[in-house]
Amino acid sequence: MFNLSGKVAIVTGAGQGIGKEIALQLAASGAKVALIDITDRIFDVLKEIKGRGGDGLAIKCDVSSWDDVHRVVGQVLERLGRIDILVNNAGIYPFRPFVEMSEQDWDKVLDINLKGVFNFTRAVLPKMIEQRSGKIINIASIAGSVVGFTNLVHYSASKAGIIGFTRSLALEVAQYNINVNAISPGPIETPGTKVLNKELYDQIRRAIPLGRWGRPEDVANLVLFLASDKSNFITGQNIIIDGGYTLP
Repeated sequence: MFNLSGKVAIVTGAGQGIGKEIALQLAASGAKVALIDITDRIFDVLKEIKGRGGDGLAIKCDVSSWDDVHRVVGQVLERLGRIDILVNNAGIYPFRPFVEMSEQDWDKVLDINLKGVFNFTRAVLPKMIEQRSGKIINIASIAGSVVGFTNLVHYSASKAGIIGFTRSLALEVAQYNINVNAISPGPIETPGTKVLNKELYDQIRRAIPLGRWGRPEDVANLVLFLASDKSNFITGQNIIIDGGYTLP
């Protein structure tokens, strides 16, 4: 449906879950994908992409480190020549009651979830401005942008920050034909959700009007649209994808 041949995409947090599926779908649509993660799982994802006839590269990176990010973006440009699509997906969500939350707990979540978005966006923008084109897609969450969740104050704050970042940046870079949008997923089945017991899992499922948890491919399909020319007149938006979970 979406032809991304000739495009180069960077996907952070591409080692598993939503990020992995986004990378697979971008590659299947013809893009060369730079897989970014702090774990070795990205090398297996790259093998899968190449096994399906796609192309790309895998680079380990700490998204919270500007030096690391600057190095990685330089390698992507050296190897692939351009950057058309950036998907800021890397994130963590350690559950912790606020009264037990340390400064280190807070800093770690904000550094990865929000500063990581800043770092990668800052690193790729000069090339996108030079090209006079680009798609930046930030993975936020219904947590913070629409509703609150207990034990996730730091996570919710980081994701709400991504929404503000997206809207403001979209205004600044529209003159360069660069689109900046956010996606706020609701309950999505990922390796991280396997820790939920069956009772809680079913309780959440019953609260979703469409009757099921979301899947990583649901989010990836929306990313494909926002990465394609079909979304050229959409910018500064936060698109909720939650099966109706947050409807009044």
